[in-house]
Amino acid sequence: MAKDNKKEKKGAGEDTRQAGGEARHSAKETPRMKVRFDKEIAPALMKELNLGNPMAVPHLHKIIVNMGVGEATQNAKVLDPAIHELSQITGQKPVTTRAKKSIAAFKVREGMPIGGMVTLRGHRMYEFFDRLVNIVLPRVRDFKGVSAKSFDGRGNYTLGLRDQLIFPEIDYAKVDKLKGMNVTIVTTAKSDEQGRSLLKHLGMPFRA
Repeated sequence: MAKDNKKEKKGAGEDTRQAGGEARHSAKETPRMKVRFDKEIAPALMKELNLGNPMAVPHLHKIIVNMGVGEATQNAKVLDPAIHELSQITGQKPVTTRAKKSIAAFKVREGMPIGGMVTLRGHRMYEFFDRLVNIVLPRVRDFKGVSAKSFDGRGNYTLGLRDQLIFPEIDYAKVDKLKGMNVTIVTTAKSDEQGRSLLKHLGMPFRA
């Protein structure tokens, strides 16, 4: 009986995650971007970068999506819609970010909630990247590509997005205010050149 109850609870949990839209992939389903990386991109990068060891091929490590809400310092309730929208965009529950230090001029106290953040890894990371480059960025008005210079010197790339409406998961009618966000793509690349090559092969639309 105990074993049967455990199985029932586990099954219920799986159904809840799927109904809530958080589990975009089953444990056995591999995102198409990951499959493409393993079969096509990794071998191409190995040849392009003259790497003798397959383990040295740069790959995505994690993606951090950060949404700051300055108005939260005056009204904490405005943070709730931002957290909800960030959850819809990433398919994962965000953590609340808090001020690291007090800034009197902006009426910010240390520990005050000021935004939300999600760290994506594994399948969700590849699924989010796939949607970002193939669906989301092309929806930007007058889009002409992203800057190829926004690397940090260690192969990691940060992209700023002006509003959340470019994500198809967001219902325009339910948005109370436009909110920008930063998407930081952390890679295992040893240099910006390697990081740029990796993202280019993965489909990041860099400006010429």
